[in-house]
Amino acid sequence: MTILLYDLVGHDESRPFSPHCWKATMALAHKGLDISTAPTRFLEVPAIEGGVSKTVPVIRDGDKVVIDSFAIALYLDETYPDRPTLFGGEGGKAMARFIERWSQLTIHPYVTTAALVDLHAMQDEKNASYFRQSREQRFGKRLEDVAAARDAGLATFRAALEPLRSMLSYQPFIGGASPLFADYIVFGALQWARIATPYKLLDDSDVVAQWFTRCLDLHGGLGRTVAAAA
Repeated sequence: MTILLYDLVGHDESRPFSPHCWKATMALAHKGLDISTAPTRFLEVPAIEGGVSKTVPVIRDGDKVVIDSFAIALYLDETYPDRPTLFGGEGGKAMARFIERWSQLTIHPYVTTAALVDLHAMQDEKNASYFRQSREQRFGKRLEDVAAARDAGLATFRAALEPLRSMLSYQPFIGGASPLFADYIVFGALQWARIATPYKLLDDSDVVAQWFTRCLDLHGGLGRTVAAAA
């Protein structure tokens, strides 16, 4: 049976950009499951599956609806145990919880700063208006003023990745010899930036950038099916 994934897009349905939806996309591919996608814009999210969630990703697997990327990964491992594991056991789940919080507190804020204006430009007129209003209310300043801090914050952002950089000097993936959901968590954040903005977050020589390239090549180059922002 094909699993339906509600995936966040802007005016171009071929460029899904949500970091959380990319986590789910990679998790589904890791499991080798057949999927179809429902391109969904910000203002359409509240109507998904009768209003089941205020955010995406959401999946429907037969009669089962699951919301939240981490819950989706747990569901997939529990429901399809005969397919490659996303966590490698309880310890892997605990590690992934830590990685998720680290990513959301370390990577997401800077990607938001770097890509906010570009993300606004990806939306159609109605969704762009919603995006500007909601984000400017959240930050207490204009989108352009938020983005103006990206150059000053770049060196600090890169330095904050040192724990990941150090880990990847010992092993090819966060999960060890092969990727686990923890890899897809961080990949989703950097893929969000890659698709949304041409602003260069990492030097090509960076171990983290090299790991990200390996992740782009996973599952038949799934991450490359959406081109980087030009």
